[in-house]
Amino acid sequence: MHDGVFITCAVTGAGYTTNKSDKVPVTPAEIAADCVDAAKAGAAVVHVHVRDPETGLPARGVDLYQEVADRVRSSGTDVVLNLTAGMGGDLVLGNVEQPLPPAGDGTDMAGATERVEHVRKVMPEICTLDCGSMNFGEGDYVMTNTPAMLEAMAAQMTELGVRIEIEAFDTGHLAHARHLVDKGVIPEPVLIQLCMGVPWGAPDDLNTFLAMRNNVPDGWTFSAFSLGRNQLRYVSLAALAGGNVRVGLEDNLYLGPGQLATNAQLVERAVEILRAQNYAVLTPAQVRDNLQLTAHG
Repeated sequence: MHDGVFITCAVTGAGYTTNKSDKVPVTPAEIAADCVDAAKAGAAVVHVHVRDPETGLPARGVDLYQEVADRVRSSGTDVVLNLTAGMGGDLVLGNVEQPLPPAGDGTDMAGATERVEHVRKVMPEICTLDCGSMNFGEGDYVMTNTPAMLEAMAAQMTELGVRIEIEAFDTGHLAHARHLVDKGVIPEPVLIQLCMGVPWGAPDDLNTFLAMRNNVPDGWTFSAFSLGRNQLRYVSLAALAGGNVRVGLEDNLYLGPGQLATNAQLVERAVEILRAQNYAVLTPAQVRDNLQLTAHG
């Protein structure tokens, strides 16, 4: 095992952020370029969503993921590719008096095989599994991931030989993750991301973070992040707690008050914070060794 901290850069996400910052990449070319820039700045892993190139809205087209991956892989820059598999579980209920049928605008529910199709085609080294359902944000939107759906998706990811990054937004998600690992659906070494401060999951106060961190089983590799102004604070907090860190425009748009950031700038700041505290920043090759990743493509 290589001793140090690795940085993941979540380059664009699926949030409605493109109208808030012109730094958020939208097209496959822009997303891939930001992945490359983040890697050059010190990120060992890039976490990738895709967007509709015309509207900037979240998308899950396999061809969009494929183009991003092809561009990153042909760039000559080494980085571990981590694709989201969180899309396709979006449920927007009608309203509080008539929840059914679901609203057509925003609801995107897909089966397990369809939700993993881009992983099967692109074969990244890592893909994510959002380990639970929750009220996400506001209104009538629910992020849905049933136990049966998660088990089916995890089984397909494991069969493909792609390392699963469990995304846990609350303590119950951690308990479900342990259950899937105990059943053998998710193989070791186990990688988990503690997602803090997302409404209405685990808040990012210190007590809640410690509860999440202390429920990560020994031997698991974890990262942690928070949103907005606390993103860079969590670089120190996650490392001090024995974990790895995540930054990027998916979770935070600013480098400082009123100063819009690029992905590369957020990674550079994370590197500065870690090195100022005498942490070694791990390379993609070291992360592959630690997590026993298989480079595809």
